Amino acid sequence: MTKKVGARIKRKEDPKLLTGNGYFGDDIQLPGMLHAVILRSPHAHALIKNINVDEALKATGVVAIYTGKDLEGKIGRIPSSWLVPDSNLKEASQYPLAINRVRYVGDGIALVIGDGRYAMRDALDLIDVDYEVLPVSVKQKDAMSENAPLVHDDIENNIAFHWKAGEVDDKDIDDAEVVVRASFNVQRVAPSPMETRSAIGQYNPGSGDLTLWCSSQNPHIHRMVLSEVLDISEAKLRVIVPDMGGGFGGKIGVYPDEALIGYAARDLKRPVKWVEERNESFSASNHGRDEIIDVELAGKRDGTLTALRVKNTANMGAYLSTMGPGVSTIDFGLMITGAYDIPKASCETFGVYTNTTPTDAYRGAGKPESTYQIERAISLFAKEIGMDPIEIRRKNFAKKEDFPYTNAQGLVYDSGDYEKPLNKALEMIDYQKLREEQEAKRKEGKLVGIGMSTYVELCGFGPSAVAGAIGFQGGVWENSTVRVHPSGKVNVYTGTSPHGQGHDTTFSQIVADKLGIPMEDIEFVFNDTRAISMGWGTYGSRSVAVGGGAVSMAADRIVDKAKKIAAHELEVSVEDIDFSDGVFQVKGVPGQQRTFKEIAKSANFAWNLPADMEPSLETQAFFDPSNFVYPFGTHIVVVEVDKDTGEIDIQRYLAVDDVGRVINPLTSEGQVHGGIAQGVGQALWEGIVYSNTGQLLSGSFMDYAMPKARFFPHIETAFTETLSPVNPLGAKGIGETGTTASIPAVMNAVVDALEPYGVKDIEMPLTPEKVWRAIQNGRESL
Repeated sequence: MTKKVGARIKRKEDPKLLTGNGYFGDDIQLPGMLHAVILRSPHAHALIKNINVDEALKATGVVAIYTGKDLEGKIGRIPSSWLVPDSNLKEASQYPLAINRVRYVGDGIALVIGDGRYAMRDALDLIDVDYEVLPVSVKQKDAMSENAPLVHDDIENNIAFHWKAGEVDDKDIDDAEVVVRASFNVQRVAPSPMETRSAIGQYNPGSGDLTLWCSSQNPHIHRMVLSEVLDISEAKLRVIVPDMGGGFGGKIGVYPDEALIGYAARDLKRPVKWVEERNESFSASNHGRDEIIDVELAGKRDGTLTALRVKNTANMGAYLSTMGPGVSTIDFGLMITGAYDIPKASCETFGVYTNTTPTDAYRGAGKPESTYQIERAISLFAKEIGMDPIEIRRKNFAKKEDFPYTNAQGLVYDSGDYEKPLNKALEMIDYQKLREEQEAKRKEGKLVGIGMSTYVELCGFGPSAVAGAIGFQGGVWENSTVRVHPSGKVNVYTGTSPHGQGHDTTFSQIVADKLGIPMEDIEFVFNDTRAISMGWGTYGSRSVAVGGGAVSMAADRIVDKAKKIAAHELEVSVEDIDFSDGVFQVKGVPGQQRTFKEIAKSANFAWNLPADMEPSLETQAFFDPSNFVYPFGTHIVVVEVDKDTGEIDIQRYLAVDDVGRVINPLTSEGQVHGGIAQGVGQALWEGIVYSNTGQLLSGSFMDYAMPKARFFPHIETAFTETLSPVNPLGAKGIGETGTTASIPAVMNAVVDALEPYGVKDIEMPLTPEKVWRAIQNGRESL
């Protein structure tokens, strides 16, 4: 049988989706269903003096209206589950609806429920709210100043937390031969999945069960948090995630809206559906990034890097989201040295409350920001000393022989060979020839730039042993149950949460190889807390590295039990049984064998089992890896900048990634392509913009520029394989590599193109206007 792991196999999930037979949140229709809409604050900061719902209650079809005061004492606050350790963290209480005060545009004020979504939207306009508008704090550094308006009266200087990692003395910087200082603004972005968020609640008064369908990247965490918020037993709360049109981190956290729908369904004893509108998504769904990063990189004139000191001022928005504070900022602080062996490094992080939408993890969650600052800083350092940007990277790489490698912040990288993807990328793109072509085009007056990023990521969230280092209270292990039916067909249950990545396909490849059966005989069950005992969802590129590890272990245990049954039936010892391609064979005795299907029937019928063996062929495995995984690679970008308009044309994009064992090159390439699109989108086009009064100015796709397929050339991809020692597959995460690597690669390319004008940095996104102005300023200074 041809091995499935490593093969380019088309996704099992696609026919259903391509033929329009997917089942998404808005497709759910239940008898007697009501529809919900949420009134949201138009002000960034205001006191709620009075809410009058009398006219709205008279509107046709309205069944109920809830305000924050109506729910006070009946529904709990929304907690932030993963906090920042040793940071003097101050968590502000967030309730499902604002009670006396709104703190950002989009803050929920009232919930209107009744017959018909559009009728309820009309009723929403009949609610009269009397506000007293208050001063605002919008930008994080301004919000920390002594006289800045307070988002929460009891939190001084709006500082949510202050966290430090590592130690760098002043003399480490001041006494260095070369010091590069820079400040980078990694702007706020919106995850913008194709499908907005939704929640559908159904309560059974007889049993007391509450079922909640919602768009979640981790349904078991939703169940755990909402059971506390709604004061309902986890055994009575079932969370189901239907097909989901993307998440990108924006659907990790538990939102007030989901709690509201669960409460309303139970209170009204009727099904209630809420589907987020697109402009509502821009204001009410968590944003990503928004960090101001001040960097000091010190080293020698020969290119040796000696110290790195970083200060990160992170805009947390009005509240701490469920996941953001403990992941994005801590991941950032522990990964600031990237792929480089820099002896001393420190990071000081301030998390700051502002009158803006809360921020959370967004594809990469801290790693794109940390990669951006070190890749930009090292390119500036190379320019300062006149060294090729490739050679300074090669000179400072953590060496292959030093793995497992401990960075200056104390993280242990599992495995690495950073020269391997770099050399492959240089060979594929013919780097020397490319530089020669660049020089020739510059003589013609063309602005051509070559940029690169040699990155490493922390991902595969799972290990209990080290989870505390990034703010997790305990590990996020994963489990899998493999159930073999009498026919030999297989169900596999796992706690990861697919929403476009292709889990069904890649996991089926793993199981097919382990059990020696066709992929068509394997069906996976995801995203149902009643079917799956526990799971920690999908984020941080953990699905294959952790979830796949659990699947692999459970399948191995099936084989172990099946071997014992085969040995018993064939009257030999277990050691005399070979298993390959779905056949249990007595060593050296052709014909003495049992097929996997035969053993499945024997195990389930239990007519002739070994003594003390229980019936069935079913097993469960829990995988808690000993460490994170650290994928790495090299991305190279070629751009041409129009000097008259500032327009940027991406001419080539090459990505060579090392993600350990590649389960499926086809789906892996898809993940890399998608990640690159989001990273380049942030570098060139995307950006959430607030006015000085906290008004959201980019609240629709008319104002928020998304990347389009026609903006990209053919993306060239390749892989090298350096196996991870911390999981049975040797696999590392891949879902975020493209985003992490592409942002600094594109920026480095554009700055390289503008070298004739002395441009060293431009604030993202690199809009044509910004680039044009940088060119004009450069001309004036020549």
